[in-house]
Amino acid sequence: MKDHKNVMVCVTQQKTCKRLIMGGYNEINEGDNLYIIHVVSENDNFLYNSNDGEALEYLFDASKKVGADLTVIRSKDVIKAISDFAIKNNITHIIMGSSPSDKDIENSNITRVLKEMLPKAKFIII
Repeated sequence: MKDHKNVMVCVTQQKTCKRLIMGGYNEINEGDNLYIIHVVSENDNFLYNSNDGEALEYLFDASKKVGADLTVIRSKDVIKAISDFAIKNNITHIIMGSSPSDKDIENSNITRVLKEMLPKAKFIII
């Protein structure tokens, strides 16, 4: 019997996150679960910019197309919010993106801390 996977994709409001969502979709098989999560720091503006709503609508649509729900969480501690969600949903795989400004995402602070908090999860950097 194959192990059941719970895959969590960490996204931002950028439309380029579709590649992460598709990466998560490609990671799952029948019977696996796909979760899309976006955590917003309480210190950041949220939906004050008209583009924010448009980007969120795009993420909701992209998530729906792959059969996943998009969860948006507002938190003072983004890393803890991601970790808490992962624990609550028994996440086995975490998909995160790299950006040109963070070429070494594997060793970035957020990834390093999450790996310490979630040692059983497999991290996939796209």
